[in-house]
Amino acid sequence: MTWNPTRSVHDLLNHAGCPAEPPITIARAICTCRSVPSQWDAWTVDGQYLYLRYRFGHGTVDDYDSPDSDTWDRVPEGNLACFGDCYPRRGFDGEISLADFCARAGLVLAPDAEVVSWDEYVQQPKEQQ
Repeated sequence: MTWNPTRSVHDLLNHAGCPAEPPITIARAICTCRSVPSQWDAWTVDGQYLYLRYRFGHGTVDDYDSPDSDTWDRVPEGNLACFGDCYPRRGFDGEISLADFCARAGLVLAPDAEVVSWDEYVQQPKEQQ
């Protein structure tokens, strides 16, 4: 199998014949930046925090204990999933919808997921963010 940067880790594992794990399902997502990069704080149905980011045509999904980046013990590089073109960088290609991001990363957005848009996020009082 040849490496294809536009396929998700989930797709690659399934294509390689490895046992398929249930896909990660997003229960809540908050858009914290709408473009360059597009990014979300997200939580799975099991309560696991995920950092979703798309910049320069490259998407990454990382899991951490908290949305507070000061507590992270590693740089977000896509430890759960990544997709897109790494080289050459495609300018400021950094805008993607949450639905498209999930589809390309191999994530599932729960039908009853709470999704907070960028506009809703910036209007919330800081203590609710």
